[in-house]
Amino acid sequence: MYTVLGILLVLVVIAVSGLRIANEYERAVVFRLGRLKGLKGPGLYWLIPLGIETQRKVDLRTNTVDVERQETITKDSVTIKVNAVLWFKIMDPVASVVNVANYYAATYQIALTSMRNIIGQHDLDEILRERDQISKILQDVVDRATDPWGIKVEMVEMKDVELPEGMQRAMAQEAQAMREKRARLIKADAEFEASKKLTEASALMAANPLSLELRRMQMITEVGAEQNTTTIVMMPSEFVTLAGSMANKFREK
Repeated sequence: MYTVLGILLVLVVIAVSGLRIANEYERAVVFRLGRLKGLKGPGLYWLIPLGIETQRKVDLRTNTVDVERQETITKDSVTIKVNAVLWFKIMDPVASVVNVANYYAATYQIALTSMRNIIGQHDLDEILRERDQISKILQDVVDRATDPWGIKVEMVEMKDVELPEGMQRAMAQEAQAMREKRARLIKADAEFEASKKLTEASALMAANPLSLELRRMQMITEVGAEQNTTTIVMMPSEFVTLAGSMANKFREK
């Protein structure tokens, strides 16, 4: 009697030992005697105990890979340091376990080598100006490489591009020269517009001499509004012209 109870107790313990629980974001890839059996989970499930069935759990949540800073050479032979962040998600748990030994390490190495190769295919100006486009290219390359492993690359972002100190000074000088160029062009455009307006104003005044006298009176009013000791003597412009012509005649004599 006790022997039968003991055997039943042992069988119950063995059966209970095969119970497993997987979280909502987990899946269990089950192997029976080394052969792929299928997926289990989420929730409570049972495996044949005594090592007949084994499992490997896979996390289906988005994983983040921080691609460490890499020193690489651009297409125009400039040495820079670049780092990036990659987000990926397992879409096929079976492939991520059966087709690759360590999907996380493999994805990291693919991202590392792909980033170096892509940087080497672009000039420095393209890398600084088109970082989003280069990140998209890197995402497509890594996604194609990891597709047989059941991995979907959701996003890739280049975090930082570190330039040599000499290149930073050269770019700062270039930026300063461009700003000075824009400032001179703006000033030249303003002077050109002002000269056009002055030309139009002088033509209007020449057509109506009274407008010139009104402008003189306005100037006197503006000067008189300030507290100063400036004395203004008004003379007709014809008198000034006549005086100039007479002075030239005296010089000729």
